[in-house]
Parts: sequence; C-alpha cells; structure tokens
Amino acid sequence: MASSLDDEIEDLQARVSSLKKQIRIQTSTLLTAPSTLQILSQQDKPPTPTPALGDTQPLETRLLAQSALQQAHNQQCLYRACATLTTFRATDPDPRAVDAGAILGLRIEVVSRARFLRPYYVLLNRPYASGGGDDGDDGSRRYLRVHRHTLPPCIPLAGLAGRYLPAPTAGSAGGEGREQDLGRFARALRMEVVRYHHRLGTVADLRKAAGLGGKKRGVGEDGGEEGGGAQQEEEPNRLVDISPADAEVKQLTIEWADGRTGRLVMGDDGEIVRLVAVGENGRDREAGRELLGGAARVDDVARRLAAMA
Repeated sequence: MASSLDDEIEDLQARVSSLKKQIRIQTSTLLTAPSTLQILSQQDKPPTPTPALGDTQPLETRLLAQSALQQAHNQQCLYRACATLTTFRATDPDPRAVDAGAILGLRIEVVSRARFLRPYYVLLNRPYASGGGDDGDDGSRRYLRVHRHTLPPCIPLAGLAGRYLPAPTAGSAGGEGREQDLGRFARALRMEVVRYHHRLGTVADLRKAAGLGGKKRGVGEDGGEEGGGAQQEEEPNRLVDISPADAEVKQLTIEWADGRTGRLVMGDDGEIVRLVAVGENGRDREAGRELLGGAARVDDVARRLAAMA
C-alpha cells in the first residue's frame, strides 16, 4: 500500500514538473513573438498599473524587460548552437609559466537530450624553447601542447594530441618536426565528446524504454521482490538492469529477471557490435535475438522496447 502511494506521489510530482516546463516554454514563446512585441511597444495609451501591492512599475514595462531578457537568452542559445567550437586567449597567473603565461583556450559546446551542457575547455600553451637562432624565434616556438583540460577521463585526448599536435623533434632541422593541425585536433576532439554524450543518452533511453528508473524493477523498499514468485515466473524475460560496464560507455551490462546476464558492445556512434547473453546452461542465443529483434543500433532497440511497453 505504501509503495503504491509513493508511486502515485512520484507520478504527480512528475506531472507538475512537466506542466511547469510547458508554462515556461509557452511564456518564452509569447514574449518573443513579433505580435506581442508590437502590442507592448505601442505607447498611444498610458501604461496599465500592476495590481500587486508595492510594485510601482507598469505591467508593460515589466513585460518589455522580460521580453528583452528572453531575446538575449535566445541569441545566446543560437550562438552556442552555431558556434560549437570557439577559441579564446587567456593568461596563466603563475609567475613561472612558460611563454609569459600566454594561453590559447578551446571551448567545446555540447547539446545532449535537448539541453546545453556545461562547456568543456582545453587550454594550450607553447612550452618548447627555440632552437638557438639569433633572434630566438624559430619554428619550434609555434608548437602547442595541451596544458589543462576539463574533458571526461574517457576521451582519448593524449592520442588525439599525439596525432594532430605532435611535439617538435630534437633531431630535425631547427628543432621542428611534423606540422601541427589545430583545426583537425579541435574537430576530432569535439566529435569524441559528442559521441560520448550520445552513448550516455542512448543508455538513458534504453533504460527508460525498459521501464528502469532509479532502482531495479521488481525490488521493493524492504529488499524483497514485489509481486511474489508467481509474477517472477510469468515474466522471465523482463529486464531488471541496464548499466554501463566501462567509462567510455561502449559496453553495457544487461540483467534479466530470471538471473541471466548479458554484455552488449556498441561502437563509437551507437551501432551494435556484439551481444552475448549467458544463462544457467551457458550462452543463450535466443535471449540475444529476442532483445535485439534484428536491430543494428542501440537506438533501434530502445525504440522497439518503448513500442512494446
């Protein structure tokens, strides 16, 4: 009884949050509509005072101010959506920093599940000394190196830096080596970050389609199975857990209600590489075929499970 009441309260809270979100969206849409701005900008009649006590600002003025804020927010979102990769200059406050503390920063914008995430930053400096020319300005001074970053640990930053930002070799003429390509490095780096968040979103969609929330399905608050053994026997193919098995979110651990476990391996862009399910009698190929249903991507599996729910 308590579990049913808690579920009902949770559903009501989810509905309230959804309605509040819809109200915010509708409000922002109305405030930035051209017809609304035209009505608010008309000054042929005196402004209507607000009914709130202690508020001497006219209602039209408050709406115009809110509309200006919303337009600025829309412009910022448009900029972040179009300029997903930008550079900036900064200064290292360390008095012993190389190259007089000059820093070149990369800002990486990522959108996941219709929301902007906190930007990722990669800071580059030029620590390589010149090769001893008369003016101290040979080609090795132009070489960049990754100084600091805020990327997730699973992003292959070192490999990309070694490929696109190689260090100058000591044996080459003037201390120079292979040419660096900052543009290709930045694009490849952002692609890896986007792929990572896409895989995270795919796992979240897969869990939602399977009916998995914060706790495993079928497990009550007291640790016992909800519904008794009869329900457990009626639904042996019910999924009770789907979770990443590695930091890169390329391998997923899958658990069924009857004790079977599986490991799903997906590629960089969410394509299914392999699925192995193991039961009491060894490998269960039928369970894998039933879960995938002929799908080639994890997104297709999530959509199929959502349609079956």
